[in-house]
Amino acid sequence: MGPLAGIRVVELAGIGPGPFCAMLLSDMGAEVVRVDRAASVGLDTDRDGNDPRFNLLARGRRNLAVDLKNPQAVAAVLRMIDRADALIEGFRPGVMERLGLGPDVCLARNPRLVYGRMTGWGQDGPIAHVAGHDINYIALSGALAAIGPAGGPPVPPLNLVGDFGGGALYLAMGVLAGIISARTTGQGQVVDCSMVEGSASLMMMMYGALASGAWIEERGHNRTDGGAPYYHVYETKDGEYVAIGSIEPQFYALLLQHTGLAGEPLPEQTDRTAWPDMRERFARIFREKTRAEWVAIMEQTDVCFAPVLRMSEALEHKHNVARGSFVEVAGIKQPGPAPKFLGTPTRVQMPPARVGEHTDAVLRDWGFSAAEIAALHASGAVRSASV
Repeated sequence: MGPLAGIRVVELAGIGPGPFCAMLLSDMGAEVVRVDRAASVGLDTDRDGNDPRFNLLARGRRNLAVDLKNPQAVAAVLRMIDRADALIEGFRPGVMERLGLGPDVCLARNPRLVYGRMTGWGQDGPIAHVAGHDINYIALSGALAAIGPAGGPPVPPLNLVGDFGGGALYLAMGVLAGIISARTTGQGQVVDCSMVEGSASLMMMMYGALASGAWIEERGHNRTDGGAPYYHVYETKDGEYVAIGSIEPQFYALLLQHTGLAGEPLPEQTDRTAWPDMRERFARIFREKTRAEWVAIMEQTDVCFAPVLRMSEALEHKHNVARGSFVEVAGIKQPGPAPKFLGTPTRVQMPPARVGEHTDAVLRDWGFSAAEIAALHASGAVRSASV
């Protein structure tokens, strides 16, 4: 099932963007094995105190628990890497090398391997060795400074721009490009994915506008940052919100029509000096009706309109339900695999696994004999959740 059926990936367990990248590859049909920490076997909660079954980033792959401080465990992981198309890791620069699992070692054994490295700052540079999180990486790329209301501070856009957009998606694309190249040339390579660079890449259009002089480096003063009255979020009578994106003139004309402003003497749509007054005018109009009333008026038009839904509401919206955008796995509703493939349909392969849940089965399927598996257990190199 899925367009990546037959691709084998070894994932060294981490947090955030690495697991999300592995999840995406699994959703597309790849066989991804998550190599986790033996010390975590048997724990009932994750690092945040939550039941592991709610760690949806871990869905879709089997879990093997090893102690990478044990040389026999490292040797076992290297044997698996010999059979893999790709490896994904998200440690600080130098950690994999110190474990004996660095790219030089792995590529010498498996020259076709694509070695995917996920970091915030990149593998080198003056601050490559220091700790950071999404908020720090998007601060350095210029993305964070551009997000937030006029007159207010920058607003962290969850961890979508760094971890998941600039990190996981770029690593997934890089790994897949590397696999395509390896199948053509016979040579694998290292993919050095930096969340600073990925989030900067996501800002490509804005950097182009900056270079042309069209971008104002003040929050809430540009067309797509909430500055334009026709690309804005407005509160409704019932305290809910609606999102308006009427950029094109024909869509703006419909916005004026459905808000009752058509035919009135108004400034040009692109007159930035008039934007604050027009935002106030639209704000007063949208507060006259409830969100549901605006949905009834605008949802089936080309205004470029949508109600602002909470996650719990998005799960049940008629459009999302009709498309099967969300799925239920082991009793938990969650986003389904995206994008959709009509020729090779995708699916969630399994719910999140417990640490060590599939240790013996993975080793067996990846070429280890029963005697070798028993020896690994005896040495403490691996652990199973069932033991």
